[in-house]
Amino acid sequence: MDLKALFSTKLSEVLKGSLTTKEIYSLIETPKNDEHGDLAFPCFQLAKIQKISPIEIAKQLASQINDTVFSKIDAVGPYVNIFFSKKELGKAIINPILHQEQNYGSSEIGKEKTVVLDLSSPNIAKPFSMGHLRSTVIGNAIANLAKKCGYRTVKINHIGDWGTQFGKLIVAYHRWGNEEAVAANPIGELFHLYVRFHQEAEKNPYLEDEGRAAFKKLENGDSEYLKLWESFRNESLRAFKSIYDLLSIEFDSFQGEAFYNDKMDEIVQMLKEQSLLELSDGAEVVRLDEQQIPPCLIKKSDGATLYATRDLAAALFRQREYKFDEALYIVGQEQTIHFQQVKGVLKKLGYVWAEQMEHIPFGLILQHGKKMSTRKGRVILLEDVLNEAIKLAKKNIVEKNPGIHNPDEVANAVGVGAVIFHDLKNDRMNNIEFSLRDMLTFEGETGPYVQYTNARAHSILRKYKGTDVCFEGLDDDESWDVLKLLNEFPRIIERSYKQYAPSILAKYLIHVSQAFNKYYGKIRILAEDEHLQSRVSIVKAVTIVLTEGLQLLGMKAPKEM
Repeated sequence: MDLKALFSTKLSEVLKGSLTTKEIYSLIETPKNDEHGDLAFPCFQLAKIQKISPIEIAKQLASQINDTVFSKIDAVGPYVNIFFSKKELGKAIINPILHQEQNYGSSEIGKEKTVVLDLSSPNIAKPFSMGHLRSTVIGNAIANLAKKCGYRTVKINHIGDWGTQFGKLIVAYHRWGNEEAVAANPIGELFHLYVRFHQEAEKNPYLEDEGRAAFKKLENGDSEYLKLWESFRNESLRAFKSIYDLLSIEFDSFQGEAFYNDKMDEIVQMLKEQSLLELSDGAEVVRLDEQQIPPCLIKKSDGATLYATRDLAAALFRQREYKFDEALYIVGQEQTIHFQQVKGVLKKLGYVWAEQMEHIPFGLILQHGKKMSTRKGRVILLEDVLNEAIKLAKKNIVEKNPGIHNPDEVANAVGVGAVIFHDLKNDRMNNIEFSLRDMLTFEGETGPYVQYTNARAHSILRKYKGTDVCFEGLDDDESWDVLKLLNEFPRIIERSYKQYAPSILAKYLIHVSQAFNKYYGKIRILAEDEHLQSRVSIVKAVTIVLTEGLQLLGMKAPKEM
């Protein structure tokens, strides 16, 4: 139930067309202090229309609104402040939650629409570092939100398995590689070779030319180079899978950059036919001056293709394959111009669906205030972080609850969830300083705090001796604070998706947890009186919302901690 919409409708009936219901809705505010009401309507806009003092208008409206859904209506200066009837509206809020359970918050805004999401996309032959976490968990949460809103989702892991870096890696392997060492520790050894290449190239710049030449041979189908590249790719995917399993994330496609090798000629030919290609220092580019974007490089002077060429081919393939209504690229903010160029070229080719392509940028995860770098070997491995988080979570859980039945399962849910939540609670455009200690605390704005709140609510339900719950109405402020928040869940989900901002949902779950813990601290929930079932029904509704909210963020919600 949208309480603002309810208030808007009642005001509209009294105002009789002075403002539309939509205009009224946009003006309604939520008072900062609960003592001033649940909602407030400022009368300044009406004062301009009616040429009457806003204070006088507030008095008139307060006297004219009369409905059982309001327990109190006050004119306070130029504002009409309303208090809802807690008992009356409490039933209308709680019953749909209890009835729908995990379907609560679902919508149909995406009905019969498809959204394709390009996320995670690590480079093969390099370790999966903390730097890859953001695209992975932000993209997964957005996909979950889209599905909750009724969209068909297609999650694509556009693996970085092509490009000049593989020429460099092949050169490094031939110069310094050891077949047995690579077989024993593929990712670690290949990463070591990649870092060494860049260290040596600083002293010997000709290595860069050697790397580019090796990639050109790879592009031209050299059998030895292709065999090496394929082994790098297979070993990398095996290593990545163990991390995705830890995160409980699945993909619909692992079609990486190499998949589009035979699909780029069509794009290049289209650009030629429409006279969009120009020579610039020997390279072929598409100028985007009218869009005030730098030229998009399609082919280097040696004829080698680039990220843009492959992304153009990928966009065209995805539109043909999935007929997407939205295509979301969850990629760091440093790629903003790249995606503007890709979109700009597609628009010049006449593809109107390019307007549905959206780059979803995000900030960096920093280590001691610095960006992580694979070239310089300055990385924190995500798998190490997840395993350490699980280990520390188990230590905390066993200390707090020595008799817990499934400590390993719960530790996994809490440790991994702590890492995910620490990322998602932040606005995606903000940079985040890596801190395992901050992630794992059971207090404050953390994943374990929300999970523990949910487990505490489940513990109350286990102690409840009744078989059914039914909300018959409560009048206390603490329960009303919880109810108002639970009521917002459907709108929070829509807003989180429309703004591509899982942080909105994460912060909301913190507020629900805080309100419930305040309620738990002040009210004897299991007291044997006539309001017992109503109080327990609130507890159950809290577990439904917290569990579903955590799952939408890509986290597990253990019932015991």
